[in-house]
Amino acid sequence: MRKVEDVLRLKWGAGRSVREIARALGIGRSTVSEYLDRAEAAGLSWPLPEGLSAGELERRLFKPGGRPAERGLVEPDFDVVHRELRRKGMTLFLLWQEYRERHPEGYSYSQFCARYSLWKGRVDVVMRQTHRAGEKLFVDDAGQTAAVIDPGSGEIRTAQIFVAVLGASNYTYAEATWTQTLPDWIGAQVRALNFLGGCPDIIVPDNLKSAVSKAHRYEPDLNPTYQDFATHYGLAVIPARVRKPRDKAKAEGGVLLVERWILARLRHQEFFSLPELNRVIATHLQALNARPFKKLEGSRLSQFEAIDRPALRALPATPYEYAEWRKARVAPNIHIEVDGHFYSVPHTLVKRQVDVRLTTTTVEVLHHGQRVASHVRSARRGGYTTVTDHMPERHQRALEWTPERLQRWAHTIGPATAAVTTQLLGARRHPQQAFNACFGVLRLSTAYSEARLEAACARALTLGTVSYRSLATILENGLDQRPLPTPDQLSLPLDHANLRGADYYH
Repeated sequence: MRKVEDVLRLKWGAGRSVREIARALGIGRSTVSEYLDRAEAAGLSWPLPEGLSAGELERRLFKPGGRPAERGLVEPDFDVVHRELRRKGMTLFLLWQEYRERHPEGYSYSQFCARYSLWKGRVDVVMRQTHRAGEKLFVDDAGQTAAVIDPGSGEIRTAQIFVAVLGASNYTYAEATWTQTLPDWIGAQVRALNFLGGCPDIIVPDNLKSAVSKAHRYEPDLNPTYQDFATHYGLAVIPARVRKPRDKAKAEGGVLLVERWILARLRHQEFFSLPELNRVIATHLQALNARPFKKLEGSRLSQFEAIDRPALRALPATPYEYAEWRKARVAPNIHIEVDGHFYSVPHTLVKRQVDVRLTTTTVEVLHHGQRVASHVRSARRGGYTTVTDHMPERHQRALEWTPERLQRWAHTIGPATAAVTTQLLGARRHPQQAFNACFGVLRLSTAYSEARLEAACARALTLGTVSYRSLATILENGLDQRPLPTPDQLSLPLDHANLRGADYYH
């Protein structure tokens, strides 16, 4: 009884708080509160009556009549208190005020809190954490897998089991996926949000590679695709800390329930497709969510309808489309390469590194978070997708030229020049590939004259040396001003002293 006397002395004599008394005496705050309640119910005060022995004090404090409940104090319904605390903005003080409005002679706030703490300690450990309504969705992959038989080959594939659990109501979602890779991981969470019919504020995954690019105790780096998914739904992703199982206790509890109440029941069944397996999982999942709690009122489904569903935010108008993120560097030809195809980027970003967001239909290019280009995705390897506005102004002006326009220009100089231009354009698979050579030839008329260029072109046609280099050499050396060679001068003699003939090799 020494501790009891010390509690009464420090509280009623010295005016110390319950927390200070518990720390000073090395006992729990709930024990301090219990002693004070019993002493108050027994009509004791400080100092204690003279001659009160330890045995008498014990009898007066711990006899049945000394319990507060028998003095007419109404015990709060802590099931309701625990459930209400999960609502957004709810506090224990507000619930105590409502309790005192109904029962003016009820417990003080400190006693109310102490008794709630005692009640919570007797509830199942997975229910001890208080989660706000609509706040957190815990996600994880189960360690156990399910077998799926290929109906064609008889091969057995193992399917992974994805599990998601809402923190406040424990409402659970599960499905089978082929892998734990990023596309399946993101797709499962999109379907989980559709199943819930709304968005939580936070998703809590494990530090698996699909979710976290670089694990860190305090600031893990999210996979860019996962961050893109979170941005689309307007939620935050806060991975569980490394080697901190309590951070993901809800997910582990959900995984355990799914393994026991769903997968264990499927162990004797055979499945021949993933959709078939998921249909059976969905049936058992409905029964799991409707199953009554053991130590709390209601079920996961009823708690979800009452607490979580009203607090969830509306889903976006369109579901998230899976997108892969990459990095690329803009080449001097103002294009980036993605899976063998080349896409244009504004010329001001040449040699800069950009982020590339790939969906099944589009290629988006971002620089410092701002989108600078968007293209329809192409599967043609070696091809180019180019936007004219991405080119420098001088290149844009060049695109205004056509083969017909070049030939009209050449005809104004002369027929030989026109013939050279036609031959150059026809020598390439795509006429645009010969534009530079044609420009070079036609501009020789500015450096020399149109008459000299026409003569040089006639000489090149006669000699069969049609090229910009050949024409430039002819003009530079003044060969255009010499007479054209005759056919006899162009032909070689069949007999010559330096020709050995066929007999030489016998």
